[in-house]
Amino acid sequence: MKAEEQGPVVKTEMLIRRPVHEVYEAFVDPTVTTKFWFTRSSGRLEEGTSILWEWEMYGVQDTVFVHTLEPNERILVHCSDGTTVEWRFVPRSEQETFVTITNTGFPGSQEEAGQQALDAMGGYTMVLCGLKALLEHNVLLNLVADKAPDAHVNR
Repeated sequence: MKAEEQGPVVKTEMLIRRPVHEVYEAFVDPTVTTKFWFTRSSGRLEEGTSILWEWEMYGVQDTVFVHTLEPNERILVHCSDGTTVEWRFVPRSEQETFVTITNTGFPGSQEEAGQQALDAMGGYTMVLCGLKALLEHNVLLNLVADKAPDAHVNR
């Protein structure tokens, strides 16, 4: 399949000045992830399991199937919308980790897939910014909740 036939590929990256095990765990352990991304999870990521993630303020949820966990290196999940998300963690030093998130497989027409990819790029960029603030400075930025405050349910 030619690159232009496979649809858009979202790739966002950021250096997080924390050890690789801490950055990896922030995505595997929902007690950390809920501080910068989703608000509730049915559990810790474990290979071969399905996990429910919820964004309660928006009344939205997603079930992800955890395909691959390579501790401190890689996470691969398949989302309920048919997309695939991969996280790669590359240590730059004992206190620095370069994180790459790649999202592929957007469904729909070329225009629909393109819009979903743009939304995903913004979303994953906010997730990495929130993670950076939390792990490097212990600051909760509330980026995901504040992105669309008028869309909150039960306002």
